[in-house]
Amino acid sequence: MDDGTGVGGGVGHGVWERGFPVRYLLVQVDPDGEEEYWGRCAGVEGLFVDKLPPRREVLTLRGCTPEGSLRDALAPDGEATALLGEVCVEVWDEEQPMQWWSLVDTVVLAHQPNVDDPGLVDVVVGAGVEEERQWQHTLPAEPVFKMFAATRRGLPSAGQCQRIEGLFVPRYGRPAVPLHLIGCEPAEPLLTALRRRRKDDHDWVELRALDRSGREMYRLPVHLRIETARPSVLGADLFDIKLTDGGPDRPSTAARPVWETWYRGVPATRNLWAPYGTEGRQEWLDLTTPDRSAPGPDRSGGVHHLDGRFVTDGPGLYCALAEALVGPGGYFGREWNAFKDCLGGGFGIAPPFTLVWHDSQVAREAFADVFPDPASELTYFEDIVRLLESRGATVTLR
Repeated sequence: MDDGTGVGGGVGHGVWERGFPVRYLLVQVDPDGEEEYWGRCAGVEGLFVDKLPPRREVLTLRGCTPEGSLRDALAPDGEATALLGEVCVEVWDEEQPMQWWSLVDTVVLAHQPNVDDPGLVDVVVGAGVEEERQWQHTLPAEPVFKMFAATRRGLPSAGQCQRIEGLFVPRYGRPAVPLHLIGCEPAEPLLTALRRRRKDDHDWVELRALDRSGREMYRLPVHLRIETARPSVLGADLFDIKLTDGGPDRPSTAARPVWETWYRGVPATRNLWAPYGTEGRQEWLDLTTPDRSAPGPDRSGGVHHLDGRFVTDGPGLYCALAEALVGPGGYFGREWNAFKDCLGGGFGIAPPFTLVWHDSQVAREAFADVFPDPASELTYFEDIVRLLESRGATVTLR
């Protein structure tokens, strides 16, 4: 919240008497949630970075018992698609997963009966392989590789296999992309880090982006590995600091214009998200946060109008639903499971209420070929309507 100085964040940082605003705070949070103020700065370059796709690899899934989308892809009738999309692979011991990978844009290249057990199948796939961390475990005596098909609604099983050839290979990390902190006024902890400036420092801080009123917009964890620090172009009492890398979790370049809109304050007009593509709309959703300051119980009842003209993709659906139920810039879930949770209460409104969905045909056509549950004949649009009605809402489609 704004503390009267035009700077937010909830930590003590004094007055900023300069001819340009503070747009970022640096705050360290300990394991107990205690915050320590490290500094503030006027700008950041290198914050928005597009993620490079993982390199394509060929993997062989040995001894598979396929289920769901993988089983369908191997069906002899040839009607099912070999394009599996994103697949999550987990290696399990007897009790729990030990490591997991994401296989991006997975496609079935070939398959044949397993040599040792013809009741099982060997499947050759091509995919981009992403791993959260390098494998550091010893494989259990009898590992089980479980596979899940990532969908909009969850992770239905795609079966399991005995081993995966090509999975355990070195994968070199992405190239470092520096982060430049411009016009930084360091507090004592950051001054100490600047003085020692060792390459093996392990300080982590949160880079907190502020809007022009000082309200916090976004938090990004940053590894404070300092490459260079020099007097700032904005004043000799400030520093320009170059970090070796800004980390893997930075927003994409599609977020830049979205952030500029939100910098002016929480949007008060509907459909400001509509001109953006799918990625930009997702970045819009990432800036929405639950309004925990609203006192009292959830409101119920009333008629709420959903402007369906721009509901052409998943993020657009949740942008429109949130605007209809809690207003522009509001949060009411960013995907199916979160939306379901919001309908359970605690986010400003709860059923029963009436939702009038205008221009519903736009969404019906956009999701006509999207079936979140392979066992159901409901499209994504129909599934959302069913979810609303099952929770006590009345949905009127127009």
